[in-house]
Amino acid sequence: QVQLVESGGGLVQPGGSLRLSCTASGFTLDNYTVGWFRQVSGKAREGVSCSSSDRGTYYADSVKGRYTISRDNAKNTVYLQINNLKPEDTADYYCAADQVYTPHVLCGMKFAGIDYWGRGTRVIVSS
Repeated sequence: QVQLVESGGGLVQPGGSLRLSCTASGFTLDNYTVGWFRQVSGKAREGVSCSSSDRGTYYADSVKGRYTISRDNAKNTVYLQINNLKPEDTADYYCAADQVYTPHVLCGMKFAGIDYWGRGTRVIVSS
């Protein structure tokens, strides 16, 4: 079964850190451009960080310096490390994978046209 499964979300105080994980099954992530998106209820989904198979990366301006995307090929998993969490980071976080797009293009997409999506993990930043 082909799927992406996110984990690692939760309730965190401002200034804290989280590492989100996205594990693929049924296909090899290393052959794909992968990305992390976030969505707040009522707003469009936003690409925050994307990484190509040759390790090119893209970060949205709003997260540069705080978010880091990485991969573990042995675990077929991509991670998103989020440091210095802010209340505005509160959102549902989704991972996605596509064989065609570059990181910049993938992160600019909204939903349609991407090969695979996970179901999301919720991050709440609150004191």
